[in-house]
Amino acid sequence: MYEAIDSGVSAELQAIDDKILEGGRLDGDDALLMYENASPAWVGMLAHREKIRRHGERVFYNRNFHIEPTNVCVFACSFCSYSRLYKHREEGWELSREEMLNLVKAYDGKPVTEVHIVGGVHPRLDLEFFCGLIRDIRKHRPGLHVKAFTAVELEYMIRKAGLSWKEGLKRLKDSGLDSLPGGGAEIFDPVVRDEICGDKCTSEQWLEIHGTAHDLGIPSNATMLYGHIETYTHRVDHMNRLRDLQDRTGGFNAFIPLKFRNRNNDMSDVAEVTVIEDLKNYAVARLFMDNIPHIKAYWPMIGKQTAQLALGWGVDDLDGTIDDSTKIYSMAGAEEQHPAMTTEEISLLARQSRGEAMERDSLYRLV
Repeated sequence: MYEAIDSGVSAELQAIDDKILEGGRLDGDDALLMYENASPAWVGMLAHREKIRRHGERVFYNRNFHIEPTNVCVFACSFCSYSRLYKHREEGWELSREEMLNLVKAYDGKPVTEVHIVGGVHPRLDLEFFCGLIRDIRKHRPGLHVKAFTAVELEYMIRKAGLSWKEGLKRLKDSGLDSLPGGGAEIFDPVVRDEICGDKCTSEQWLEIHGTAHDLGIPSNATMLYGHIETYTHRVDHMNRLRDLQDRTGGFNAFIPLKFRNRNNDMSDVAEVTVIEDLKNYAVARLFMDNIPHIKAYWPMIGKQTAQLALGWGVDDLDGTIDDSTKIYSMAGAEEQHPAMTTEEISLLARQSRGEAMERDSLYRLV
């Protein structure tokens, strides 16, 4: 049923197609070769074939909304357009537990299934504060899935509490935390990471926190910030480290490439990559990340049109309805300044791409 893509490629690229068809695993050299030498169209065809093999024409989404507790942060990442340094906190916002619970209550009677909580790293919003917030949410709406806190936020709050990763994550889980988002991974290469976000958690800490979460039965997503000063070699190294952890734990639900946006940050001189590069990156990710079930195009960051195109380049998930509840990428100049989609809009977008929109919960069980 799944045949080789015949497009007159080199013997080296044809060997990659043969390896995929035979059920083999691509290595780093294969991924690098696709990035450097394969045409975007050829990689896209391979990735789409792989998506269809795994998921058919299904396009997954969920009904979700975000809470961003604060944009005040103790860290100063060069690529970030969202946060305000703690010493300039008068320029930012900080929500109370009551205010955040009121945001949840605003969805009473609405069929949302997930609240996504991420924000800046604020020294006053500590582990106990967030454990209390999660308990408040669970008490008010027990069936709502709580996906919360990047590894960057977790590293700070757990370290400040004087606990091990396991102890801190267990305390959050016991309070009602269901899963982790994938943010804060950026690029794992230490030289690049030091240049763009050197003061926050290390690559090793990010991987250790997610691995510990998986061991505790807390699933998560994984991300990669691409299209800035990194090279293809850095991207392959990043994905390989994620794939290695997934081999051990199986805890990642989805991989989410995140495009660098250059507005209103300290890297505004770095040009953004093209849409063709976005699509090729999704395709290589689908082919290389063979043990992570889903590849997600986060449409508030790349725009609805590019996300729709990505469905033909290996992507099977569009995240969710969002309901204009996040500012992280709109403040960096993303196409979607007020990100919101109805389920009808998502279904139309999928149908126009010959797909079928399928509502899921946060663990990819069909609703």
